[in-house]
Amino acid sequence: MAKADFYETLGVSKTADEKDLKSAFRKLAMKWHPDKNPGDAAAEKKFKEINEAYEFLKDPQKRAAYDRFGHAAFEQGGPGGGAGGFQGAGGFSDIFEDIFGEMMGGRRRAGGGQSQGRERGEDLRYNMEISLEEAYSGKVAQIRVPSSITCDVCHGSGAKPGTKPTTCATCHGSGRVRATQGFFSIERTCPTCQGRGQTISDPCTKCHGQGRVTEERSLQVNIPAGIEDGTRIRLQGEGEAGLRGGPSGDLYIFMSVKPHSFYKRDGADLYCMVTIPMVTAALGGKFEISTLDGTKSRVTVPEGTPTGKQFRLKAKGMPVLRSHQQGDLYVQIVVETPQKLTKRQRELLEEFQTLSSKENNPESTGFFAKMKDFFDTLSD
Repeated sequence: MAKADFYETLGVSKTADEKDLKSAFRKLAMKWHPDKNPGDAAAEKKFKEINEAYEFLKDPQKRAAYDRFGHAAFEQGGPGGGAGGFQGAGGFSDIFEDIFGEMMGGRRRAGGGQSQGRERGEDLRYNMEISLEEAYSGKVAQIRVPSSITCDVCHGSGAKPGTKPTTCATCHGSGRVRATQGFFSIERTCPTCQGRGQTISDPCTKCHGQGRVTEERSLQVNIPAGIEDGTRIRLQGEGEAGLRGGPSGDLYIFMSVKPHSFYKRDGADLYCMVTIPMVTAALGGKFEISTLDGTKSRVTVPEGTPTGKQFRLKAKGMPVLRSHQQGDLYVQIVVETPQKLTKRQRELLEEFQTLSSKENNPESTGFFAKMKDFFDTLSD
């Protein structure tokens, strides 16, 4: 059976340039790769044909021979010499990482090794709980964090003083090794140096070749006024020290604000409930309330204040983080019903009830009037 035309296999014209060839090859290779079509013999065959076509057309000399003689240029004894088919991984391996790095979610290396064996340290998390008063005013907190720091003996190299790490003999410093399997190459982490590109024959006795040791550190954390529950503070470079002198990770402090016994918070606003006597609600009066800034604010209760009435104290709420603004404080009234009445108190209330009119209790009067109308409608 005659071989398909290489240009047709890649879906390009005979005038396609190198960029068009590579683009077409990448798209088809990703589509027909066996890993994306497991157990599909037809897909595997198609993948081999795509590789073969690109192998020859990307080479200017082979392409010129193919354009002149066709497939005969590469048959045994033909003008191109040698056997046909995909030979080795030379052409394909040039873009192997580019294609399969995308498929596997990886990234190509810009150079060999991992910065001479150095690795970035891990990020750390610290949970801190503060009171609402501390969130209001802000504070400077001292925390102790157990973490890894750079070894002071080898200064992070991992090697015994007077010696140095050596380039890995297996991967020659790249941290990766490549093996050819059939018509394509497989690249994996170097098993000798674990991808670091270097080996240590005489490790530091203190850190045992890690370049870091575990130690508890004391850190100062500035907590700004107005910080909210769930806020994350980042201390750059205060995480785990990197391996073999690599950069340190970061420390993330997750803030939580303890529930307050009196105030509830919603953003920058504060809410509270204040219980007042029935007489104060009926006749009017005043009361004082303590605020988080340490001062007292006076609230004036007008005559006839009902339960649920809300008063706003402007700029008495929480500070708005990193600004000069301030939230408000909302005070909700709860009217307390008198209990354990004396005989005289009962007599006075009964007298008040006798003298009361609909105007004194408009809400209850209106409610029962609506209820009466509702039941009258049902009985009709």
